[in-house]
Amino acid sequence: MADLEALKKEAALRAVALVESGMCVGLGTGSTAKYAIEELGRKISSGELTGIIGVATSNASEQLAREVGVPVEEFDCQQFDVAIDGADEIAPNLDLIKGLGGALTREKLLELRAHRLVIIADHTKLVKRIGEKAPIPVEIVRFGVASTLERLRDLGAGGELRSRGGEHFVTDNGNLIFDARFARIDDASALARDLKLTAGVVETGLFLGMAERAFVATPEGVRELTRA
Repeated sequence: MADLEALKKEAALRAVALVESGMCVGLGTGSTAKYAIEELGRKISSGELTGIIGVATSNASEQLAREVGVPVEEFDCQQFDVAIDGADEIAPNLDLIKGLGGALTREKLLELRAHRLVIIADHTKLVKRIGEKAPIPVEIVRFGVASTLERLRDLGAGGELRSRGGEHFVTDNGNLIFDARFARIDDASALARDLKLTAGVVETGLFLGMAERAFVATPEGVRELTRA
């Protein structure tokens, strides 16, 4: 496990190596993304990078960025030069499931504006088909939650509302998350559309056609994957 953590950190360093002075950088959320934020802070402190603007996808990432010296601003960038984030599933075409950390809506809002979305993860996140391992996080508003869940189940979704410490998990936006599972996903694009059109749904954890590349930590070293 220690070796895998070292490789995840190396993957993060490979991603941060793409950052240049003066860039607006999207800061992801999660256990792997934190390595990227820490490395970005180190490079800023050492003077290797200057004029960096960071925009965080969660309150936790914003706090970490400030602690390590990354200047953080609101979502004011018209275009992000690069966004660096983790993923919960990575398909061969670099379609993703994200959101097990609970920040899917802010991640998608930011990363849709990124010129380059670079993913860092470990090899356990690689799948042959979307939905093979991870549920699809679906952020939903609290009002009318029972009827929203009924509509999601009509789409074939199993799963449950996410909880933490015996209470419903609440996102930074004040919403709930339904971790949806489907028997088999043959058309991820159609599913993403149907989920997003469901009344009560704010956003989904399907990030399709967005990632440019991924640095994946494996027992043999860090692999670089690119989207065809």
